[in-house]
Amino acid sequence: MTMAASKSLAAVVAVALLLLAPASAGWSKGSATFYGGADGSGTMGGACGYGNLYSTGYGTKNAALSSAMFNGGVSCGQCFQIACDFQSNPANTCRQQGASVVVTATNLCPPNYALASNNGGWCNPPRAHFDMAQPSWLQIGIFEAGIIQVLYQRVPCAKQGGVRFTIAGKNYFELVLVTNVGGSGSVQAVWVKAATTGQVAMSRNWGANWQCLAGLVGQALTFGVTTTGGQTIVFPNVAPANWGFSQSFISNLQFSY
Repeated sequence: MTMAASKSLAAVVAVALLLLAPASAGWSKGSATFYGGADGSGTMGGACGYGNLYSTGYGTKNAALSSAMFNGGVSCGQCFQIACDFQSNPANTCRQQGASVVVTATNLCPPNYALASNNGGWCNPPRAHFDMAQPSWLQIGIFEAGIIQVLYQRVPCAKQGGVRFTIAGKNYFELVLVTNVGGSGSVQAVWVKAATTGQVAMSRNWGANWQCLAGLVGQALTFGVTTTGGQTIVFPNVAPANWGFSQSFISNLQFSY
């Protein structure tokens, strides 16, 4: 074999390995369907509480997780790289070999125990299933396929700007939505501190909403947030003393893991 032929063969092997990359270690097997329409508008809201996904920065690269993956809301905000599994799907159901898309978990795909897990009950435990926004699905699957087998892995979340805090509720029942979380993407613990309080631990109310029962109105608020990746950041006075309910505040700090 000539040197030129050896180089050509090496190049072919390198390309083949690249195309088969999703089958490598670190990837898990699951399945995926789609919902929400061609513009993804049907995916707005959801069990994580992110509301309008366009304005909160999540867009159409989102997915609802099966109940086993959703983990009671702990997985809200996590990012997953998903690829169509060429080896497990019928021909002409995957978009393109090697193609993948990164989505953020924004919703719950609830179980349907009236249907078998392999015949419509796609989100029944213990299945790992993604009900993806249609625009994201179409990056890896063919519309007519309906459901495909996928390979997926957790990946760091890349976000623009800092972590955001939206305050709802009323005095002595503050409900804080934490969004635009980078790194691991999901939140493990939150505390809040005002001028007249020490650190007040908050509890998960639902999805990415955290609650406390302290009187905080009229005081600047400092939040401490710990991600599921174990990184803690303190956001000093992110909400000024004249904050109001339904207002959002953007910090200048972001998570890396």
